[in-house]
Amino acid sequence: MLLAIDAGNTNVVFALVEGRDIRARWRIATDPRRTADEYAVWLNQLLMLEGFALADISAVIIATVVPRALHNLQVLASKYFKVEPLIAGQPPVDWGIELDVAEPASVGADRVVNVIAAHHLYSGDLIVIDFGTATTYDVVDYQGTYKGGIIAPGINLSLDALVAAAAKLPKIAITAPESRSVIGRTTEEQMHIGVFWGYVAMMEGLVARIRSQIGRPAKVISTGGLAVLFDEHSDIFDAIAPDLTIQGLALLHERSLNR
Repeated sequence: MLLAIDAGNTNVVFALVEGRDIRARWRIATDPRRTADEYAVWLNQLLMLEGFALADISAVIIATVVPRALHNLQVLASKYFKVEPLIAGQPPVDWGIELDVAEPASVGADRVVNVIAAHHLYSGDLIVIDFGTATTYDVVDYQGTYKGGIIAPGINLSLDALVAAAAKLPKIAITAPESRSVIGRTTEEQMHIGVFWGYVAMMEGLVARIRSQIGRPAKVISTGGLAVLFDEHSDIFDAIAPDLTIQGLALLHERSLNR
């Protein structure tokens, strides 16, 4: 089985993939200091809880936007799984799509993996929104060419910055306001409105501008932890794909076997 690893700025997601099926997934806080041995102990326990063992893993593929985390993940693959891991964005892994941007090498591996999966799963022009530490908007046309996108602060990052900069504002949870009114009567209500509905307005406004620039109908595919929450309060999403990055990594691994 394939172990697909998505190392983001906030969490590292490990997923056990058999063919196209995701058999199990786990996440741990990103810490570049975490050693291969620590990963192995943690993974071994989780694998056993799901009825698997370290020996069941025969291949590893990694996508990371945290360069300092890569070495220990590579050691994990070579020491405990006895395989040389594939690294998304590095030879011999071929993206298989054109990156029609000014600096292709600077595009985050997770973003490219997302659009690869989205183009495989959905037809036409696509806007892929990934809710992570940053919220990214990526555009892939109907031919599968990556055209670029937008990077915006993630909603948690925006909230943390607001609370850190304003001494009297309390920390609040990222939830939808209880009322749909946009005139808050308490400090916390006003913060909820500003953070939540402000973020929804930003998403809807950016998607409208992107669609206008594309000039053709474009589906919006969302992924990331907050996708479901926002989907309940906006009609801009055509599909929710929580495992998009893992699906993209599985596709890259499959293509590498067929080269």
